[in-house]
Parts: sequence; C-alpha cells; structure tokens
Amino acid sequence: MIEYIEKSPEPLGILSWHPDRLARNSVDGGKIIYLIDINRIASLRFPQFWFEPTPQGKFMLQVAFGQSKYFSDNLVENVKRGIRQKIRRGEWLTLAPFGYVNNLKTKNIEPDKVKSRIIKRAFEEYATGTYTLKSLADFLADHSVVQKKGTPLAKVSVVKMLTNRAYLGFIKHRGEWHNGNFEPILSPTLFEAVQKVLTSRKKPRKSKVALPFAFTGFAKCGECGCAITAQYATNRFGTRYTYYRCTKKNGKCAQPYTQEKVLATQLQTLLQSVSLPFSEIEEMDKQITAWENESISEKGNVAKNLKEKIRANEEKLNKLVSVFLDGDIEREMYLTRKDLLMREKAGLLESETNFGQQRRNWVEPLRSFVLSLKQATDLEKTSNHLEWKKFFQKIGSNPEIKDKTVSIRWGELWDFTASAVGKGFSENQSAILASAKSLHISNSEQVTSGAGGGNRTLMPLRTHDFESCASTNSATPARK
Repeated sequence: MIEYIEKSPEPLGILSWHPDRLARNSVDGGKIIYLIDINRIASLRFPQFWFEPTPQGKFMLQVAFGQSKYFSDNLVENVKRGIRQKIRRGEWLTLAPFGYVNNLKTKNIEPDKVKSRIIKRAFEEYATGTYTLKSLADFLADHSVVQKKGTPLAKVSVVKMLTNRAYLGFIKHRGEWHNGNFEPILSPTLFEAVQKVLTSRKKPRKSKVALPFAFTGFAKCGECGCAITAQYATNRFGTRYTYYRCTKKNGKCAQPYTQEKVLATQLQTLLQSVSLPFSEIEEMDKQITAWENESISEKGNVAKNLKEKIRANEEKLNKLVSVFLDGDIEREMYLTRKDLLMREKAGLLESETNFGQQRRNWVEPLRSFVLSLKQATDLEKTSNHLEWKKFFQKIGSNPEIKDKTVSIRWGELWDFTASAVGKGFSENQSAILASAKSLHISNSEQVTSGAGGGNRTLMPLRTHDFESCASTNSATPARK
C-alpha cells in the first residue's frame, strides 16, 4: 500500500478501522506521517478516531501509533512469558507431532491409539538393521502413513521422524530440548538403538586435507605457462614417490614429470651458489653498521644547515612585510619578492622532510640483503623444502620448470654474489664493501627496497658494477 501511494501521481486517502491497523512499529508510523507531510496522503478516516492534517491531528496520530506499538510490544512479552510457563509445566507448544493428538482439556498432547503403535513398530523394525530408509518409507505407506499426494514419505521425512526426540517425551524450543509432561511413545533404549543404525549408515562428506607437497604453488610450466601440481606414485615394491607435473590446463604439453628429489637437488644447488661463510657475513654487517653511524652524523650536520636556511628565509619574509607596511616598496614588488621567498621556503621544508628517508634508503635494502645471505647459508644446511620455497619466492620471481630443470629470475645483486662465491668470496669482499659504501654518496636517493630492473641472465659482474647492482631490489628479475 505504501508503495502504491508513493507512485500515485496525485494525493490519496486511506479508510481504516483504527490507526493501529496501519502501523504497529515506529518505521511504518513514521512513514505515514512523512507521506502526510509531503502531501502524498491527503486524508485519513477512522470510525472511532478523529484526524485532520494539522499539527494537532498529526500529534494525536503519533500518540495512537505509539499506543499500538506499546500494545504490540507488550503482547510479544506476554506471549513469551506464556511460552516459558508452558515449558516449565512440560506442555507441548504447537500442533502435535505425528503419533500424538492435541488434548484441548489438558492443553497438552497424548499418544494416538493407532498412530503411536505404527511409530513404535517402525522404530523396532529399523533397529534390526534390515530396513533402509526407502524400505521403511514403503513399510509406513503400507500402514497408511503417506504424503498428501498419497506417495510414500521422502527419505528426509523418515530421518526426521527417526530422530524426533518428542517420542521420548521432550519439547524443543529455540534449538533447546526440555522435559515434557506427556507420555512418551518410545523407550530410550529403542531410540538409541535406532540412532546407532542411522549413524553407522551415514556417508559423511569427505573433508579435503592439504597434502604435504612442499613445492606446489612455487613454479609454472616453462612450456605452456600453466601451474605445476604434484601427485604420489607407488611402485610394485610399495615405495612411494612424489612427482611434479604440468596441469595442462591450456591443452597439450610435452613436459615430463619431475621427481621431487631431482627438484630439491637443483634448489639446494642454487642455495649453495649464494651461501657465504658466517664470518664474512658478520664482517659485512659490522661495516654496514659503521656506515650507518657515519650517515647519522652527516645527517645531523645537513639537517642543521637546512634549519638555518629556513630560519633565514623566515627573517627575510618578516623584514619584507615590515618594509611593505612602512610603505617603502610598491605592492607589485612586494608580492613578487614574497612569492619567491615562500616558494624557497616550501622547497626547504620539503627537503627537510624527505632528507631523513633519503639518507636511510641505502642502508635498509643492503642490510636486508645481508640478512638474506645469512638465511641462505642456514637453509643450505637443512632439508626444509617449504622454507626453501619461501626463500626463493622472496628473493626471486617467475620460477619455471622446463625439461626437468628449475630456472628462477633474480636480481643482479644475487647474480654478483653467485659469481663471487664461484671465484672465492674472500678475494672480492673488500671490493664489494667499497662499492657499497659509495651508494650513500652517489645513489642514496635512488636506492629503494622495491626498485625494479630488467631481465638478465646469470653472468659474472665486474667489481665496480656493485654500485649499480645494489641500487636494485634483491628480487629484481634476472634469469639464473
């Protein structure tokens, strides 16, 4: 009705017995008052209630709506109280279930003389284990227990009947069972016997359990680009092997299966190619700490100079304003000079804000790289394949498996490390640290933890190339 009034091209009237027939909640009452205010409802007429679209009439209508809401809320509480009282007395609340009849005198239920015997017989037959749900439905149909269409009961209806605790003398309200004050049809022993038969014949849904395949979700097929999945295979001697293969979602793929042992051996070789002695890693970490302390000292001096320039700029602005107020310079010259000084001040403030972050950028990725070197050395000594996968996902990108060979794209910095390990890292340590030290002088503003780079193949780099390598992210793509 409200929708019809809102869509009507002209104001309408409503004829009702009483205001409580129109609204018994605050939403409907407020909606009707609003429609009266915007002249969508022109008139309301009641046999025993006066209303006119005036302030007094709308006030009285709101009072009537409030009384109807009070009556509705009070009725809800009274009904709930009555239900609680019936549950305490053990009386059935609704229509009697099958096998019982409602007794109007006692306001409770009692077993039906015929149907209760059918229910008990059905439970006894099913407890023997010789009946299925369908055959039990046919048994009930032979005893005139059918659906409205005359067909046997559905399986779900039979299960509902066999699990109904009302036959034990219980009452269910809001998902909770209470003791009833009426005669039960079944004994607890018979009911529990039927539940055991039902439980034994249930077919629970199989839950998916994650299989322990460490390298799933790690690489893609190098031929078709599909994901790599894993499976078990058992030979005739009972030995189980794990194989990784292409899912072939895009069609045919000629890539063979790769055994997990072969895959793990290749990844361990990659770990060994970037594993360094702990003594060398500790020396690098100490040197980075020393450079960081030097940077903090330099940072304090530069910050002090920036503050001095900002203070001098503010003094110039104050003097300029004083000169203009004294009338010593023209307005156009004042505005031009003020604009220059304000732009200069904005640039100095921006430099002061960004200076700390710019001076820190070269240290953080370099320290993160050293920590990754330490992690690689630790992982190389273990056989934790899951941690191997996480490590390569952190430092590399786009891993592929093609012709039973793993290839990972990683950054030039890791390529340089691999070449240094191959040559003997102790010979290149001083050159690496010297090149890294120049980063905070020449390229500190370009060093970020997420700088990208092009795809490169693994090749030996010259020592003086370390500065350009370190300015890229450790996960920059480069083919291994």
